[in-house]
Amino acid sequence: MKYSFKNIGFIASGLSLAVLMGCNNTTNNIKLSEEGTLWDFENGELSHEIQLYGASASIITEASNKKLSVKLNSTNNYKSSFVFQPETPWNWSQQGQFAFALDIENPLNSSIHFYVTATDVSGKTHNRSLSIPENSSDTYYLELAGPDLDIETGIRSNPKSWLSDYTPIIWRWGVKNIDLKNIKNIEFKILGVLEDKQVVIDNVRLIKPEKLDENYLVGLVDKFGQNAKMDFVGKVNSVAELRQASTKEQSQLSTKPPAGRSKFNGWADGPKLKGTGYFRTEKLKGKWSLVDPEGYLFFSNGIANVRMANTSTITGYDFDSKYIVQRDPNDKTPEDSLGLNQAPKAAWPSRVVSSELRANMFSWLPNYEDELGVHFGYRREVFMGAIEKGETYSFYQANLARKYGSNDTNVFMDKWRDTTVDRMLSWGFTSFGNWIDPSFYQLNRIPYFANGWIIGDFKTLSSGNDLWSALPDVFDPVFKERALATAKQIGIEVQNNPWCVGVFIDNEKSWGNENSTASTYGIPINTLSLDATNSPTKAEFVKVLRNKYQTIEKLNSNWNVTVSSWDEFSKGVKVTEFNEALTADLSTLLTLYSEQYFKVVKGAVKQYLPNHLYMGARFADWGMTSEVRAAAAKYADVVSYNYYKEGISNNHWNFLAEIDKPSIIGEFHNGAVDSGLLNPGLIHASSQADRGKKYQEYMYGVIDNPYLVGAHWFQYIDSPLTGRAYDGENYNVGFVSVADIPYQPLVDAAKEVNSHIYSRRFHDLKTK
Repeated sequence: MKYSFKNIGFIASGLSLAVLMGCNNTTNNIKLSEEGTLWDFENGELSHEIQLYGASASIITEASNKKLSVKLNSTNNYKSSFVFQPETPWNWSQQGQFAFALDIENPLNSSIHFYVTATDVSGKTHNRSLSIPENSSDTYYLELAGPDLDIETGIRSNPKSWLSDYTPIIWRWGVKNIDLKNIKNIEFKILGVLEDKQVVIDNVRLIKPEKLDENYLVGLVDKFGQNAKMDFVGKVNSVAELRQASTKEQSQLSTKPPAGRSKFNGWADGPKLKGTGYFRTEKLKGKWSLVDPEGYLFFSNGIANVRMANTSTITGYDFDSKYIVQRDPNDKTPEDSLGLNQAPKAAWPSRVVSSELRANMFSWLPNYEDELGVHFGYRREVFMGAIEKGETYSFYQANLARKYGSNDTNVFMDKWRDTTVDRMLSWGFTSFGNWIDPSFYQLNRIPYFANGWIIGDFKTLSSGNDLWSALPDVFDPVFKERALATAKQIGIEVQNNPWCVGVFIDNEKSWGNENSTASTYGIPINTLSLDATNSPTKAEFVKVLRNKYQTIEKLNSNWNVTVSSWDEFSKGVKVTEFNEALTADLSTLLTLYSEQYFKVVKGAVKQYLPNHLYMGARFADWGMTSEVRAAAAKYADVVSYNYYKEGISNNHWNFLAEIDKPSIIGEFHNGAVDSGLLNPGLIHASSQADRGKKYQEYMYGVIDNPYLVGAHWFQYIDSPLTGRAYDGENYNVGFVSVADIPYQPLVDAAKEVNSHIYSRRFHDLKTK
């Protein structure tokens, strides 16, 4: 395979064929030009070094220039991708600051969200995302070496540091500095997409920045918490503008559910079933449904995370730790779910800069004695970030105070709650989602879901990939005690209120994933390595296996291992090779563990909230297995899933029919960068209008699925521009901005969906 190269008129020498084709022996002597040299498809042949999965490709001619056209057959494939993979790994270790770049055209009328992964020979991955707008052509670059990759800012994706008209591919997760001496491949893939896509590719190359913006992290945030360096629709420039927008919106809001809805937002124009005074589930004509307290069919479409807890960002200041009250081991609320939790007044004189990098991001912060100083908070711990703890500030809460003309929490929070519910009703939503501030619980205006976390001093286990936290040892009696304490607290907050649909407990636990035997059964595999005297779950595993095999010799024979005695087995064994018998036992142990978890939690929920639905633990698609799903279905009233893809694809969701249980989407979203934020979110749209389009496509897939009884968008408010305090998420995923300005294209799209949510869902049922 040969490629022709041509100079595009920029300075310096061209990039040799050896660099792009992986011939390492010449790389150290290559000098890149500022724009590099093209790698094109002028000979009209498709390289064997471009791998296709769920896709097809051909060479096309556009304006006498040959390019690579790739059709991604995503309708019939959960994953479709093209991969640049040289015969010999690329060695780009001597290139200095550089990026992998290519020109991409999207000839279709719908945008494309690509996941982009660079992988080295050791398996380390550098993962990013980008959105290719509909009917567009642009150059995109994947930065692989540069100063931005060596700095922890506390933001999930940083501002653009290259002074270039090219579009950077946004950082997602993984290893920022992979082995540049041994780059195995670079993959562009789409996942869970409902329609086929197409791109046209040209000029695959390496590029260098002509100039870097030395102040790309300085003065980023204005006094309203917005991007100070960018103009966009909905940007607020004064308090007067903020109040004017609020006055106009308030005059247009409704205080009642839309016509055709019941008191609880059920389908008043549909059949009336048995009303129990509380929400329940029923399967009707092959479709699962929620039923409201009066007996009307109910579909839960709502917005999650309506609270102040995630609106604050780390400022780069801290206090003398002697003034900070540390966490009580009996706390029932994790740090990231607390409110602002401001440092005590006695600590204020000790305030110092703990991170100049963070402090310099803000063009304005108030003094503590200023009226807007009440919106400072404090985090005693963070999940990830530039610093481990410190002061926070909520620009969103400050903007509420500005808008409503009062820094009195009782005044602006009451107005915020009323406006929020009015918005939900005016936009046609039927309920809230998870993580709603408990101050909404007794308003009796819109259905909601209560929530809680089981935290405490119980023993823990590992799946081998514990993203958010370790897993509980569910046979530890302390776990049951803490589950009961959590449910009791939720019961106190809910007060047996019929407007509460149900209760979510915990979230996105790392139960395992089905990529391999080891990852599927990480919980039992890691637990087997523990000493049973220190692990109640390991002790239960030993009991089950002894009852099955009786002798250690029989276990050895079936597992193809050599363990001298049950005592040795109890002290800990490592299993790395898997046969059919061992895998079957691991499945049994995972089922035992999972069922114990859901049994304990359901028991706690039903003890303190007997009239409310237990909604499960909100599985992440990367953290669940068939055993865990079956366990949840056995005990939960509704099984919950967080699913961040573009839509509900049958390629992924066939298991719903197998468990035949009412199920709900606990989280999904999308975002765009035309909002002034730096990161669209987990799913990328090309614009605010495209956000609305993608929202509708997702929701129609949920509404049409007979097993799904609702879906909840995450979240109500955009993440802070400089990242939420807990983990740096800086996503444009809100229905409203940091200035509390609604994104009208998204709102309009939701209104349209909600206007016929019941007639579409239950089109085969008679109406009144």
